[in-house]
Amino acid sequence: MTSYVEGALVKDEKIVRLGHISLWSQWHLIALGVVLLPAFGLGLVFLVQAYVRYKTTELAITTKRVIVKHGFVRRRTIEININKVESIQVDQEILGRLFDFGTLVISGAGNPQAPVAGISNPMEFRRAFIEAQDQAKSAA
Repeated sequence: MTSYVEGALVKDEKIVRLGHISLWSQWHLIALGVVLLPAFGLGLVFLVQAYVRYKTTELAITTKRVIVKHGFVRRRTIEININKVESIQVDQEILGRLFDFGTLVISGAGNPQAPVAGISNPMEFRRAFIEAQDQAKSAA
């Protein structure tokens, strides 16, 4: 089974960096799931929700664009050409700083801001994006 990102690649496009949602960003759902598990298995709903979010959120930098996909039944995607991205901001609260996860806010020319919450290693992802964008400008 191929991922959304792999299936969305066009001719001569390659994945530069894949990003993942952090399980630490799902701590509230996991904690509720564990606490409520004895209550007729109600906690299983929260554990499944955390798992589905973790498995169905995809984030990638390719040689041509930034791709974000959320959702399983209802899919939401954001795809911005790498040369049209004006900035990627990183927002991290205290837990995010401690456990290395945060929200990426991707701003593109003519596109509204696209926040992607709970991403693992957001500073590394931002750095990889800047390097890919510089390389794309050099190749053009």
